[in-house]
Amino acid sequence: MNFRKQNLIGNWLLLGVFMIFIQVMLGGITRLTGSGLSITQWDVIMGSLPPMNEQGWQQAFDQYKQFPQYKIMNSEMTLEGFKSIFWWEFIHRFWARLMGVFFVVPFIYFLVKKMIDWNLGKKLIIIFILGGLQGLLGWIMVQSGLVDKPWVSPIDLSAHLILALILYCYLFWVALEILQPQTEEGSIVSFRSFSGILLGLIFLQIFYGGLMAGNKAALFYPTFPKIGAGYIPNNIFSLKPWTLNLVENVGMIQIIHRTLGFLIALSVFYFYWISRKKEKSPLLKKTFLALPILVITQVLLGILVLINSLGKIPVVPGVLHQAVALLLLTVAVFINFQLSQKSVYIVAKSSAESTPVFPSKEKV
Repeated sequence: MNFRKQNLIGNWLLLGVFMIFIQVMLGGITRLTGSGLSITQWDVIMGSLPPMNEQGWQQAFDQYKQFPQYKIMNSEMTLEGFKSIFWWEFIHRFWARLMGVFFVVPFIYFLVKKMIDWNLGKKLIIIFILGGLQGLLGWIMVQSGLVDKPWVSPIDLSAHLILALILYCYLFWVALEILQPQTEEGSIVSFRSFSGILLGLIFLQIFYGGLMAGNKAALFYPTFPKIGAGYIPNNIFSLKPWTLNLVENVGMIQIIHRTLGFLIALSVFYFYWISRKKEKSPLLKKTFLALPILVITQVLLGILVLINSLGKIPVVPGVLHQAVALLLLTVAVFINFQLSQKSVYIVAKSSAESTPVFPSKEKV
């Protein structure tokens, strides 16, 4: 594959990464505005169009009235109020369909032009499967909130979020493999294991961020640095078996989420501090510098969301908090990729000086 075609496919995948980023943000807005159960039917074709007149809007509103969320939580909602939550869920679903089009159409083109080899094809199949599972889980999640309870399971919501991020990270990794950003050998490669641990902690933290949002845990303890009246809430082991407290007890979820936040912040500062004098490429230096900036911003936004969650979780700080978490994850993935490639390069160079690990720009 020549350099132009390589860049074309790599940029196509990066466009997918960007679109998933936007989709995650739309998901956060949909969740925080309580819009996720406003569309009660799943129609792939007609569901791509909103109601076109007042009769259509009234019909959609009447359908919504038949389900638990309206009956239990929004029985005083007007048609205008329904429209406000409908639009966020519609945009969220429409963007998902748009992502499918932007992936499938270029994929068919590249396939016809024989620009996709078997190695890349296998990775794209994995991306297809992850995308399909994400859509399926989203459908299951919404259906669960239309039966006898007016909300989505926080665990399902967090799983939906994590699966989206797995797809996001894998797609980003494959794009980096194709675009082959410059890597340089150096002692920084010894931090690869620590980089992997940091990446795992960020994933775990985002999962607990989903549990925080799904359980509206900030509303129970909108205080900082204390969690309510003290530093440890009462009854954090009230559920049986005790393991349920780790994912269902709002007090325990708050403790874990806050602890992970500070643990990640300390890890990032340590990671940045010990890497300062190590040999790095200019790009990697800038990427490492982004880590402490993002983590400080993330912690401050988290505190801002907490102390302003008085009766309602603030949407703008909440979405920004999620966006910065995703940016932090992106930087961690990029660093992990760089260290992984540098490790391979150094090992190969020491064993076979004449054998390049990375293919030239003319081949993949």
